[in-house]
Amino acid sequence: MAGVREDLEAFAAELFGGFFRADQRRWGQAYVRGLLLDGRRKSVEPMTACLGEDGNRQALAHFITFSPWDPAHVRARLGWRMHEVINPEALIIDDTGFLKDGDASACVSRQYTGTAGKVTNCQVGVSVHLATDRASAAVNWRLFVPASWDPASPEADPVKVARRGRCGIPDRVGHVEKWQPALDMIDETLSWGIDIPLVVADTGYGDAAAFRHGLEERDLPYAVGISGRHTAHPAEARPVQPTYAGTGRPPAAQYPEPAHAVKDLVIAAGKAAARPVSWREGSQPGKSRSGVKRMYSHFVALRVRPAGRGVNKAADDPELPERWLLAEWPADEKEPVQFWLSNLPSGMPLATLVRLAKLRRRVEHDYREMKQALGLGHFEGRTFTGWHHHVTLVSAAHAFCTLRRLTRDPKDPAPA
Repeated sequence: MAGVREDLEAFAAELFGGFFRADQRRWGQAYVRGLLLDGRRKSVEPMTACLGEDGNRQALAHFITFSPWDPAHVRARLGWRMHEVINPEALIIDDTGFLKDGDASACVSRQYTGTAGKVTNCQVGVSVHLATDRASAAVNWRLFVPASWDPASPEADPVKVARRGRCGIPDRVGHVEKWQPALDMIDETLSWGIDIPLVVADTGYGDAAAFRHGLEERDLPYAVGISGRHTAHPAEARPVQPTYAGTGRPPAAQYPEPAHAVKDLVIAAGKAAARPVSWREGSQPGKSRSGVKRMYSHFVALRVRPAGRGVNKAADDPELPERWLLAEWPADEKEPVQFWLSNLPSGMPLATLVRLAKLRRRVEHDYREMKQALGLGHFEGRTFTGWHHHVTLVSAAHAFCTLRRLTRDPKDPAPA
């Protein structure tokens, strides 16, 4: 245990080295240590009971809720450290719900969250993660502001708007769709000097054309989930110039056939076009060399031209950009069940395309570990700043566990 304590002290010194005040550095390390200790509840009061000489409830509560330290500085240092260790293949974007009984905490509203699988009373946090197949780490967060909390929104709730001051929500922070803070965090990650080799996200982000265009405007490769209702033309389709009578403005070139739903394009290609792909090892016992079951399914990959005005092209160019349409079509299903759109190069092997698109599952792994073992959803404060402080330090605790796992000797017993 002495070695773990020393490693944590060195890790905390690296993360909190930008704090000018010694007391902030002390309580930052103490809070992370409290998150790592055994205990079912990781809010301030039960953690103080386990922290020995650092078990000062008032000091810890003040540090996490009111102390004026900027979580962005800690996140940048966390991003640098984990980028160096993980060498990420992708930056993954997702969001998770923080279920709440009351309505006094910042940005609590009745809204859908995949955490509960329904509309319920909760906060929603948008996060970005550096990831490979073997490891991942959450390095940035935003608390989603529902329209009911935004005084400028037609859906504003006067009771919730009046609560903004008590929750410490900055005046500049209002309601935007979740893809917008995702783009903001991508810009922040780039500003840290961290390269983004690929952006991966689910349909909640990929369905937003503005989000995909934002990625292309930043020249970022992506593989994002989309709904089967999105429309596209086959790659071989070309726009045709209508006959011009010689009077008035010449008509713009148009595709002779209407765009089709991507689901229909895949079905038209036929189930025979689906190829078997095994993209990673699962968690269940199996017959592979490693003794675990391989994740396996069938996939169709088509080159298509998504309908709608693209980016990085001249305004007078009628030809739509060519993209990958990837669809999962299991052998026992009558229709494809999942779809992705990607601007990765046309020569990309199918197995690589599938593996990268499927990297999003790392986020589910991160959320599960942070919620079950590190108290991600246990913050009992009500302030906007306190929420950001808490999720940042939970991410730090999770990163510390990841570092320990990646650097330990394979012959050593697995950590508890």
